[in-house]
Amino acid sequence: MESDENEMNADVSAEALSDTDQLAGELAAANDRSLRLQAEMQNLRNRTSREIAEERRYAALPVLRELLPVLDNIQRAIEAAEKAGEAENLLAGFRLVRQQLETILTRHECEQISPEGEPFDPHFHEAILQQPSADVPANHVMMVTQTGYKLHDRVVRPAQVIVSSGPAAG
Repeated sequence: MESDENEMNADVSAEALSDTDQLAGELAAANDRSLRLQAEMQNLRNRTSREIAEERRYAALPVLRELLPVLDNIQRAIEAAEKAGEAENLLAGFRLVRQQLETILTRHECEQISPEGEPFDPHFHEAILQQPSADVPANHVMMVTQTGYKLHDRVVRPAQVIVSSGPAAG
């Protein structure tokens, strides 16, 4: 009888040990899931924080795009007044307004793209024409027809340019 009791105790101990091993495995799996979820949440927080920071950094982009045509028109008015040689006061006023707008753009880190003489770069320039030139190497900007602007490292508006095709074939 004692041997039956010992056998039963051994079976109960083996079963309890099996249950303990199973529970330990489940606990380890739950801990692993918990750690993974915590890591996912931290990654989500980091990504969201980066996205918010980038959104704030480029928030002025639409406003800048609307201001640039005004700046262009002021420049055209200055050039027309210079050619006509009239209204020196009007010309001085337009120059002052243009300077104020340029100061505002600079304060908001919107910079001109000045590519004249530089190699053509489709990320910053929009080619509107290609012409032969003995003075400017092929695929370099000969002339800027409309100034481009960038905010930090993003193009607000590409510079419209005329690109050299190299010396004319003779």
